[in-house]
Amino acid sequence: MPQGPDGSTTGTGGCRPGFLARTLAPRSSPASRRALFRALSLITLIALLTMSGIAILAMVRRQTGTEGFLVGFALAVFPVPVLVTVFRWLDRVEPEPWRNLAFAFAWGACAATLVAIVANGFATQWLSTNIASVSPTDAETWSSTVVAPVVEESAKAAAILLLFVFRRRHVDGITDGIVIAGLTATGFAFTENVLYLGNAVGRDLSLGSLSPHSLAGLADSLTAGTFFVRVIMSPFAHPLFTVLTGLAFGIAATRFPHHRPLRLALPALGLTTAILLHSIWNSASSLGSFGFLTVYGLFMVPVFAAVSCLAVWSRREELLSLRTYLPPYAAAGWLTPTDPLTLSSLKTRALARTIARRTHGPAAARAVSEYAALATSLAFLRRRAHRIGPTPDFHARERALLHHLWQTKPLAHPALTHAHHQRSSQ
Repeated sequence: MPQGPDGSTTGTGGCRPGFLARTLAPRSSPASRRALFRALSLITLIALLTMSGIAILAMVRRQTGTEGFLVGFALAVFPVPVLVTVFRWLDRVEPEPWRNLAFAFAWGACAATLVAIVANGFATQWLSTNIASVSPTDAETWSSTVVAPVVEESAKAAAILLLFVFRRRHVDGITDGIVIAGLTATGFAFTENVLYLGNAVGRDLSLGSLSPHSLAGLADSLTAGTFFVRVIMSPFAHPLFTVLTGLAFGIAATRFPHHRPLRLALPALGLTTAILLHSIWNSASSLGSFGFLTVYGLFMVPVFAAVSCLAVWSRREELLSLRTYLPPYAAAGWLTPTDPLTLSSLKTRALARTIARRTHGPAAARAVSEYAALATSLAFLRRRAHRIGPTPDFHARERALLHHLWQTKPLAHPALTHAHHQRSSQ
């Protein structure tokens, strides 16, 4: 069988993979209209998020006051790095483009919270003024347990839907749905926490529970209680609700190719489940301490544990899929025979980066990361085609990935091979 430039067999009728990649690399097409549409869409989206951010900033600042806003902002930041790190860790196999993640967080923090505050306020006012039997307190309760879950989960789900429709190629599994939903909800929870904590600070200052120049009375303040409930006990609450929607979108993206009604119904089912759990959680606040802890233990903890196990399982399945869908490319000479096994282990990938950095510098380490990312995208592209059929641009994307993969291989291959042998000998 013919030999490639690295000594591997090509299995391509005597043509080197590098030659085929250069020959079959996608040609530049005059897609000026599409490029213009994307540019206008991006500008519109940035403008929308910017205006939403300015509006939500003004609204929160007006409700909390300057001191309340600043303290609330500082306290609300605490869980954000932890949650972002968790979702990024989960997304290590095939990281989502940073633009998608930034959009998801910004949508949750700006657009979704703006919609929620306006709609929830309108619903509370409408209930208290149009239904004679509803007192202001009852109106707030009904708004919190019925209206807010529907509005908030729908507003957060809009980010997932937009990425699902316009960035479909990047949503190719359960993990992607979970990560996008989790970061959207993290942004939403951050802004909401600023509002709640800022209001608590303002109330404590007005009652004299806090001193603006000291921490006197902090332990017994409303601020401390709000911080404990929202930041310490339940930082995962909003991400958990929205992850149920993202989970359904992730399944719909890669499953049931011949059952279109089912694929359309899955996101609706996920959103409904998220709304139901959110409603149960909000209603717990009116049940007292015992009722709150009961809901926390019977609903939140089990659901959180189940979703966490599912997320870890999904990531493991993604890694194993590399062993299933990469061997044909290895047989054709694009990859080495050991690459499917090597790339299916995050520990071996990390070891290869370390070896490359130590022997050839940062550029080699980046080449290993790029090679692993390209091979993973190639495996996922083939997996998706196997499950729901090839998309119209399947062959163009496959050729582009193979082209870039072959260019990266000379620098990445030695470190990956060394890492494979080192891990195998342990």
